[in-house]
Amino acid sequence: MGDKTGREAELKRKFWKELEASPFMMLGLQGVEDSRTRPMTAQIDIPYGADDEDGGQIYFFGTRSEHLVQGLDGEHRAVATFVSKGHGLFAHIHGTLAIDNDRAVIDRLWGPVIASWYKHGKDDPDLVLLRFDTEQADIWEADPGSMFKAALIKLFGRDPGKNHQKNKQAEEQLS
Repeated sequence: MGDKTGREAELKRKFWKELEASPFMMLGLQGVEDSRTRPMTAQIDIPYGADDEDGGQIYFFGTRSEHLVQGLDGEHRAVATFVSKGHGLFAHIHGTLAIDNDRAVIDRLWGPVIASWYKHGKDDPDLVLLRFDTEQADIWEADPGSMFKAALIKLFGRDPGKNHQKNKQAEEQLS
């Protein structure tokens, strides 16, 4: 997989695999007064018959009372960051965020952990399903040994960072 397209596809597959293993992201809105990101748990809705390595639609369960949801007026530009469980993969994702209370999707993604957050279950008036329509992601693969070596070599006047960055980073369309 030496070519750029193969490397990008590999990083994309790794991203979806790592997100499934540890679905925690920092999510925020762009261009609002309080543009801070918040930790949210991603719910991945994979189309029937699709390969889970190809990913799917990202959703988040939220509440009407939280600041992130209150900042939504229709569809809004959003950004999310992701760090894999072992810190081997990092991603910065751009897209749009919108309230999408599709009951069929809520039913598919609903589970005991989600239920524990909502007093009245799927009919809780504070429940909101957020759809994150991804557009572009910068994905980096970390290799602690290489990063350490790159830092040492740079101290001696050589800069291997550009080649390392080309091999370990990709811009990718997630949808």
